[in-house]
Amino acid sequence: LGMAAPAALQRSVVSPAGRHTASLIFLHGSGDTGQGARAWIKQILNQDMAFQHIKVIYPTAPARPYTPMKGAFSNVWFDRYKICNDVPEHIESIDSMCRGLTDLINDEVKNGIAKNRILIGGFSMGGGMAMHLAYRFHQDLAGVFALSSFLNKDSAVYQALKRNESALPELFQCHGTADELVLYSWGEETNKMLKSLGVSASLHTFPNLNHELNRTEIEKLKSWIVEKLPVEAPKAN
Repeated sequence: LGMAAPAALQRSVVSPAGRHTASLIFLHGSGDTGQGARAWIKQILNQDMAFQHIKVIYPTAPARPYTPMKGAFSNVWFDRYKICNDVPEHIESIDSMCRGLTDLINDEVKNGIAKNRILIGGFSMGGGMAMHLAYRFHQDLAGVFALSSFLNKDSAVYQALKRNESALPELFQCHGTADELVLYSWGEETNKMLKSLGVSASLHTFPNLNHELNRTEIEKLKSWIVEKLPVEAPKAN
């Protein structure tokens, strides 16, 4: 019978104020939920991250045993052998989640949103997941953002891009220099590698910021989102 289709991911959604013409998928960090990521951003901005024309979707990763927590169950997008950039990737769990998130992208396409009007990104592990999803399977998305994220040294993303010929989504990356969990140097190395493989990538550095989000960063991200997903002029009929 093959594998059962993965259950649809739970999601928290911020609807656009006006006509829905673009979508943004925000992937939370390890151990969080879609609801939690949305609440965190809301707390920082004193309001939801909301747009006139963009639907914001915060999915929740299913709970699974997580090796860095000695196999305890956690809401993580994939497993890791270690929180470190020079170990192999846990590719089976990454690929199975890419299938679940592809269903989410396809739901938006079914709602009439073109792939080049969909952005994906996230915080920490969520940003790593977004880079796998976009650069390996959905190179026609509008863009990718990765906040306090990294890819392992020998990432499958790098292998895929070495063989790639097509245009790639732009990457917006942010990282705090005081990050003790995901070192700034890991984020910087990821940025350099992706650039060398043809990705147009920016890296915004936040001095003294630890493994967290801040207001300046989210405001910068919002500006970039609107630049990548501008309001569409209404079509003349």
